[in-house]
Amino acid sequence: MNRKELVDAIQKHTLVARTDVDKVLGSLIQHTQVAVKKGDRVSLVGFGTFERQDRKARTARNPRSGAPVKVKATKVPRFRAGQGFKDVVAGKATAPKLTPVKSTAKATTARAASTAKATVSRATAPKASTARASTAKASTAKASTARASASKASTKAVSRNSAPKAASSRGKAKSGKKK
Repeated sequence: MNRKELVDAIQKHTLVARTDVDKVLGSLIQHTQVAVKKGDRVSLVGFGTFERQDRKARTARNPRSGAPVKVKATKVPRFRAGQGFKDVVAGKATAPKLTPVKSTAKATTARAASTAKATVSRATAPKASTARASTAKASTAKASTARASASKASTKAVSRNSAPKAASSRGKAKSGKKK
Protein backbone atom coordinates (compact mmCIF):
# COMPACT_ATOMS: atom_id res chain seq x y z
CA MET A 1 0.00 0.00 0.00
CA ASN A 2 1.46 3.35 -0.99
CA ARG A 3 0.66 6.79 0.41
CA LYS A 4 -2.16 7.54 -2.06
CA GLU A 5 -3.87 4.20 -1.35
CA LEU A 6 -3.51 4.77 2.40
CA VAL A 7 -5.02 8.27 2.14
CA ASP A 8 -7.94 6.91 0.07
CA ALA A 9 -8.56 4.10 2.57
CA ILE A 10 -8.53 6.49 5.54
CA GLN A 11 -10.81 8.89 3.67
CA LYS A 12 -13.38 6.16 3.02
CA HIS A 13 -13.18 4.94 6.60
CA THR A 14 -13.49 8.34 8.31
CA LEU A 15 -15.54 10.30 5.73
CA VAL A 16 -13.09 13.22 6.02
CA ALA A 17 -12.06 15.14 2.91
CA ARG A 18 -9.18 13.52 1.02
CA THR A 19 -7.08 16.70 1.13
CA ASP A 20 -7.50 16.92 4.91
CA VAL A 21 -6.44 13.29 5.35
CA ASP A 22 -3.38 13.92 3.16
CA LYS A 23 -2.45 17.01 5.24
CA VAL A 24 -2.79 15.10 8.51
CA LEU A 25 -0.73 12.17 7.24
CA GLY A 26 1.95 14.56 5.94
CA SER A 27 2.01 16.38 9.27
CA LEU A 28 2.35 13.08 11.16
CA ILE A 29 5.33 12.08 9.01
CA GLN A 30 7.03 15.49 9.33
CA HIS A 31 6.59 15.72 13.10
CA THR A 32 7.85 12.16 13.54
CA GLN A 33 10.95 12.90 11.43
CA VAL A 34 11.75 16.11 13.33
CA ALA A 35 11.30 14.46 16.74
CA VAL A 36 13.43 11.43 15.82
CA LYS A 37 16.14 13.69 14.36
CA LYS A 38 16.34 15.53 17.72
CA GLY A 39 16.73 12.19 19.47
CA ASP A 40 13.22 12.02 20.90
CA ARG A 41 11.17 8.85 20.88
CA VAL A 42 7.75 8.84 19.17
CA SER A 43 5.59 6.11 20.63
CA LEU A 44 2.16 5.20 19.24
CA VAL A 45 0.57 2.69 21.62
CA GLY A 46 -0.51 -0.46 19.80
CA PHE A 47 1.38 0.54 16.66
CA GLY A 48 5.04 1.02 17.49
CA THR A 49 7.92 3.28 18.45
CA PHE A 50 10.16 5.43 16.26
CA GLU A 51 13.55 6.37 17.67
CA ARG A 52 17.08 7.31 16.64
CA GLN A 53 19.90 4.81 16.89
CA ASP A 54 23.50 6.01 16.95
CA ARG A 55 26.04 3.79 15.22
CA LYS A 56 29.70 4.09 16.18
CA ALA A 57 32.55 4.43 13.70
CA ARG A 58 33.92 1.06 12.64
CA THR A 59 36.20 -0.68 10.22
CA ALA A 60 34.55 -2.84 7.53
CA ARG A 61 35.90 -4.85 4.60
CA ASN A 62 35.43 -4.25 0.89
CA PRO A 63 33.73 -7.43 -0.41
CA ARG A 64 35.62 -7.39 -3.76
CA SER A 65 39.14 -6.76 -2.65
CA GLY A 66 38.93 -7.60 1.05
CA ALA A 67 40.68 -4.30 1.87
CA PRO A 68 39.68 -2.62 5.17
CA VAL A 69 37.37 0.42 4.84
CA LYS A 70 36.64 2.98 7.56
CA VAL A 71 32.92 3.67 8.12
CA LYS A 72 32.01 6.94 9.87
CA ALA A 73 29.66 7.18 12.85
CA THR A 74 26.08 7.75 11.78
CA LYS A 75 22.54 8.08 13.08
CA VAL A 76 19.76 5.90 11.66
CA PRO A 77 16.03 5.72 12.35
CA ARG A 78 14.71 2.64 14.08
CA PHE A 79 11.15 1.35 14.29
CA ARG A 80 10.01 -1.24 16.78
CA ALA A 81 6.52 -2.64 16.31
CA GLY A 82 4.18 -2.50 19.31
CA GLN A 83 2.74 -5.62 20.89
CA GLY A 84 -0.71 -5.07 19.38
CA PHE A 85 0.80 -4.72 15.90
CA LYS A 86 2.89 -7.87 16.42
CA ASP A 87 -0.13 -9.86 17.60
CA VAL A 88 -2.25 -8.87 14.57
CA VAL A 89 0.54 -9.74 12.11
CA ALA A 90 1.26 -13.06 13.85
CA GLY A 91 -2.44 -13.97 13.86
CA LYS A 92 -2.72 -14.07 17.65
CA ALA A 93 -5.23 -11.21 17.61
CA THR A 94 -7.95 -10.34 15.14
CA ALA A 95 -7.40 -7.44 12.79
CA PRO A 96 -9.66 -4.46 13.42
CA LYS A 97 -12.77 -4.21 11.21
CA LEU A 98 -12.53 -1.39 8.71
CA THR A 99 -16.13 -0.24 8.41
CA PRO A 100 -16.99 3.29 7.31
CA VAL A 101 -17.98 5.66 10.09
CA LYS A 102 -21.48 7.10 9.88
CA SER A 103 -21.58 10.81 9.19
CA THR A 104 -22.80 12.97 12.06
CA ALA A 105 -24.80 15.19 9.71
CA LYS A 106 -26.67 12.20 8.30
CA ALA A 107 -27.27 10.81 11.79
CA THR A 108 -28.76 14.12 12.97
CA THR A 109 -31.05 14.27 9.93
CA ALA A 110 -32.10 10.65 10.44
CA ARG A 111 -32.91 11.30 14.10
CA ALA A 112 -35.05 14.32 13.19
CA ALA A 113 -36.89 12.36 10.50
CA SER A 114 -37.57 9.42 12.82
CA THR A 115 -38.89 11.79 15.50
CA ALA A 116 -41.24 13.38 12.98
CA LYS A 117 -42.44 9.94 11.80
CA ALA A 118 -43.04 8.83 15.39
CA THR A 119 -45.12 11.94 16.09
CA VAL A 120 -47.23 11.38 12.98
CA SER A 121 -47.69 7.67 13.73
CA ARG A 122 -48.85 8.44 17.29
CA ALA A 123 -51.48 10.84 15.99
CA THR A 124 -52.86 8.30 13.49
CA ALA A 125 -52.42 5.12 15.53
CA PRO A 126 -56.08 3.89 15.48
CA LYS A 127 -56.37 4.41 11.73
CA ALA A 128 -53.05 2.76 11.05
CA SER A 129 -53.86 -0.38 13.04
CA THR A 130 -57.17 -0.81 11.19
CA ALA A 131 -55.42 -0.32 7.87
CA ARG A 132 -52.73 -2.81 8.83
CA ALA A 133 -55.32 -5.44 9.79
CA SER A 134 -57.24 -5.11 6.52
CA THR A 135 -54.01 -5.12 4.53
CA ALA A 136 -52.89 -8.28 6.31
CA LYS A 137 -56.20 -10.02 5.51
CA ALA A 138 -55.98 -8.97 1.86
CA SER A 139 -52.38 -10.11 1.52
CA THR A 140 -53.23 -13.49 3.09
CA ALA A 141 -56.09 -13.95 0.65
CA LYS A 142 -53.87 -12.98 -2.28
CA ALA A 143 -51.15 -15.36 -1.13
CA SER A 144 -53.51 -18.33 -0.84
CA THR A 145 -54.99 -17.54 -4.29
CA ALA A 146 -51.49 -17.31 -5.73
CA ARG A 147 -50.52 -20.66 -4.20
CA ALA A 148 -53.64 -22.35 -5.61
CA SER A 149 -53.09 -20.97 -9.11
CA ALA A 150 -49.41 -21.89 -8.98
CA SER A 151 -50.24 -25.50 -8.07
CA LYS A 152 -52.80 -25.70 -10.91
CA ALA A 153 -50.27 -24.31 -13.38
CA SER A 154 -47.59 -26.75 -12.26
CA THR A 155 -50.04 -29.67 -12.59
CA LYS A 156 -50.91 -28.61 -16.15
CA ALA A 157 -47.24 -28.19 -17.01
CA VAL A 158 -46.42 -31.66 -15.71
CA SER A 159 -49.23 -33.26 -17.70
CA ARG A 160 -48.23 -31.42 -20.89
CA ASN A 161 -44.55 -32.28 -20.51
CA SER A 162 -45.11 -35.95 -19.74
CA ALA A 163 -47.32 -36.67 -22.78
CA PRO A 164 -44.79 -35.74 -25.51
CA LYS A 165 -42.02 -37.62 -23.73
CA ALA A 166 -44.09 -40.79 -23.60
CA ALA A 167 -45.00 -40.52 -27.27
CA SER A 168 -41.42 -39.88 -28.30
CA SER A 169 -40.16 -42.81 -26.25
CA ARG A 170 -42.76 -45.09 -27.90
CA GLY A 171 -41.66 -43.93 -31.33
CA LYS A 172 -38.05 -44.74 -30.57
CA ALA A 173 -38.95 -48.14 -29.17
CA LYS A 174 -40.94 -49.10 -32.31
CA SER A 175 -38.18 -48.04 -34.67
CA GLY A 176 -35.69 -50.18 -32.81
CA LYS A 177 -33.04 -47.47 -32.63
CA LYS A 178 -30.72 -47.54 -29.67
CA LYS A 179 -28.88 -44.64 -28.20
